[in-house]
Amino acid sequence: MEASTLLFSKEYYISTMYAAVGGFILCSLIILYAGKNLSYYGDLIAQISGLDRGWIGLILMATVTSLPEVFVGISSVVYVGSADLAVGNILGSCVCNLALLSIIDFYLPKNRPVFGQATQSHIISASLGIILISLAGLGIFLKKEWQILPEIGLISFSFMVFYLLSIRIVYAYNKLNEQQTSSSETEQNHKMPNLKKVIAMYAFFAIVILIASIFLPDFADKIANETGLGKTFVGTLFLAVSTNLPEIAVSIAAVRAGMVDMSIGNLLGSNIFNIFILFLEDLFYQGPMLLYTSSNHLISVFFSIVMSCVVIISLMFKPDRKKYVLGLDTFLIFIMYIFNLFLLYKLG
Repeated sequence: MEASTLLFSKEYYISTMYAAVGGFILCSLIILYAGKNLSYYGDLIAQISGLDRGWIGLILMATVTSLPEVFVGISSVVYVGSADLAVGNILGSCVCNLALLSIIDFYLPKNRPVFGQATQSHIISASLGIILISLAGLGIFLKKEWQILPEIGLISFSFMVFYLLSIRIVYAYNKLNEQQTSSSETEQNHKMPNLKKVIAMYAFFAIVILIASIFLPDFADKIANETGLGKTFVGTLFLAVSTNLPEIAVSIAAVRAGMVDMSIGNLLGSNIFNIFILFLEDLFYQGPMLLYTSSNHLISVFFSIVMSCVVIISLMFKPDRKKYVLGLDTFLIFIMYIFNLFLLYKLG
């Protein structure tokens, strides 16, 4: 009797694991496919509307490719009730976005390093990202919230304020440099598709991403529970990477099309928007969300800040070559990402 019970429980465990992993992979592939199409239609919107590609990458692309994080985060706190999964997903996404700069650099030839081609306007985005990520770290470290609304604390509210301020700062900077870029970008006056149709297709693939991302937290929660890896690690690695699939697809597609600025703007803009997502998640969480998260997330905060500093330094120096498949800067960023995951795994 005991043997049959044990066999039944083992078979149930295996079937549950297969179902969770299979569902997780399926949702991830759907997000990847829809994300590739978002890149295409996002670039069309930029061309038809005449907007700057860096601005499109920072605002439009970064916001929509971060929508999986929004719905995964809200689903994590509402249906799963896990603050750790929600925060791990967001901060893990920030670290992952910066690590993706290494993948971009890998795709580029030796005489065209990623930071050598990018404009220095991204320094503003990276700096604003550091401020917002530091605020998130402060909220986790203090383990104290000063309530200003029934469900929102002062630090969470500051995420929204600084996000809106960041968008305003970047917009003002782009307006200052508009005259320099407009003359060179107005030459492409080829026959363009109808803007309404392009926006409709863009919205369709955005909805596909939203639907797929709703189911991810439940699969991730089952994987965390069945494997014993812990929600902090699973949120930072599995959830973050899967919700970052649109960023991966968009960034690689943009780089292959020669749009390095859109690619970098998308990744750095996603980090700014990600911290704003913490504010949205806190609206749905029963109580101050950051109070109920593991202090281990401070590791991701630390590495996000250091990696962003490497980005700023590289954008200032603008290297003209890389010795191997990666430049020293992007190699350091990649190593820090791996070390971040290693520490979270060990501490988890």
